Amino acid sequence: MENSNKKIAKNTLLLYFRMFLTMGVSLYTSRVVLNVLGVNDYGIYSVIGGVVALFVFLNGAMSSATQRFLAVDIGREDWARLHKTFNAALIIHIGIALVILLIAETAGLWFINHKLVIPGDRIAEANFVYQFSVLSSIITITQVPFNAIIIARERMSAFALIGIVEVLLKLIIVYLLFISSFDKLKTYAVLLVVVAFLVSTIYKIYCVRNFKETKFKLFAERGAYKELLAYSGWNLFGNIAAVAKGQGVNILLNLFFGTVVNAAYGIMMQVQGAIGGFVQNFQTAINPQIYKSYGRGDRETMQYVMFKGAKLSFFLLLILVCPVVFNIHFVLTWWLKNPPAYTEVFVTLMLVNLTIESISYPLITGALATGKIKWYQVIVGMTLIFNLPVNYFMFKAYADPVYFLYVAILLSLITLVFRVLFLRRMLGLNIRTFFREVLWPVIAVSLLCFGVLHVAAACIGRAASFIQLLYESFFLIGIISVLIFFIGLSRSERASLRKFARKKIARNIKYESF
Repeated sequence: MENSNKKIAKNTLLLYFRMFLTMGVSLYTSRVVLNVLGVNDYGIYSVIGGVVALFVFLNGAMSSATQRFLAVDIGREDWARLHKTFNAALIIHIGIALVILLIAETAGLWFINHKLVIPGDRIAEANFVYQFSVLSSIITITQVPFNAIIIARERMSAFALIGIVEVLLKLIIVYLLFISSFDKLKTYAVLLVVVAFLVSTIYKIYCVRNFKETKFKLFAERGAYKELLAYSGWNLFGNIAAVAKGQGVNILLNLFFGTVVNAAYGIMMQVQGAIGGFVQNFQTAINPQIYKSYGRGDRETMQYVMFKGAKLSFFLLLILVCPVVFNIHFVLTWWLKNPPAYTEVFVTLMLVNLTIESISYPLITGALATGKIKWYQVIVGMTLIFNLPVNYFMFKAYADPVYFLYVAILLSLITLVFRVLFLRRMLGLNIRTFFREVLWPVIAVSLLCFGVLHVAAACIGRAASFIQLLYESFFLIGIISVLIFFIGLSRSERASLRKFARKKIARNIKYESF
């Protein structure tokens, strides 16, 4: 268990280094792209991406299946089976790419030209962007098995380094957008495809050179294909629900409110990607440990990693979310200058929902690790799919785009309860222990943080300058960290943290004296 903790900590640090750079560049490029494209073109790109994402739910189902089976094979040290699993996954992903291409060039084109609300003078540009968005998705789909094997092998240094290359390429895109004399929207779409192709090529070259199992070999054994497809078949429910919750809502927003609200939604998703990256990188680091523990039959370690992962994921986000929400108006104005309408409330409620969802991430991995996901995906997936019809009636009845986030928060709470109940049946998860070790600390710290934000608003007010923003953010982060340490962490966790800190300090003193 201690080795698992060290590996998770090392991999998390590597991924955080990647994430900090990615987040900074992502936020900067979002601001520049919004200013260069304008609100309407930015909204067009956001909703076009949403349409393409609707077709990629097939890939999402196979992606999680690939990660699960590769990690389990490694946990069992079954290298021959690992080779077959990887090759089967690659062939299936190529097939998915072809199916998505067919759907996109038929139903997708019809939807773009006959249903979306797009300014008449930008229809041609929207179609151009759509074609390149489809191409970018095809490239990304065939890259999935290579990403999955890097994560399953826990080669986070390579994952981080390639991510940094991708970030630098996106910075170059911003520069080229500035100097380009061509249509900015078209130029942006083309450059993103070029970056996707280059990054995908780097991933594939690295994998082929470092992992024997990635050497392509066509084989006729049906077992590996059947197992992957059967697993992903039930996983399809969850992925359809995830797409409906994300990009399905984006399209509904377009149909009811137009591209300006899509621009606000696009900004919201950029912030979600940036801040959510903190917990996603942590989750990426712990996922292989959950899968491998299941593969070895070590349920105790598996539950330990899930519980610690759920609690720490929430606390990592809480430390970031509270300062951002407290000064959301200044943050968005300083970042974007003139944020689109609804951006402030979209981002605030999205961050609340994101912190709630973070508790579920390790539980989802635990459920997927078992492979017994039929009823789990049917019940949880069908619950999330209600997101679309409920939002449709909300938009129709109240004509207010904000309601989709209230629905999202409610569904996140309901599905968290369902996941805990299913894991009790699947793995014998102890609900009382989960409440004591995860939910109670999370609820207690959250209520105290809510009180701290209200007192801070009354005593020190909201930031009016960047320096004040920094002061207030550091103050809030300090207060919240103290609350997490004394109330959110158990006695053994506090002792481990103190031991880790003393060891680091002693090492630094020894190094300096040397």
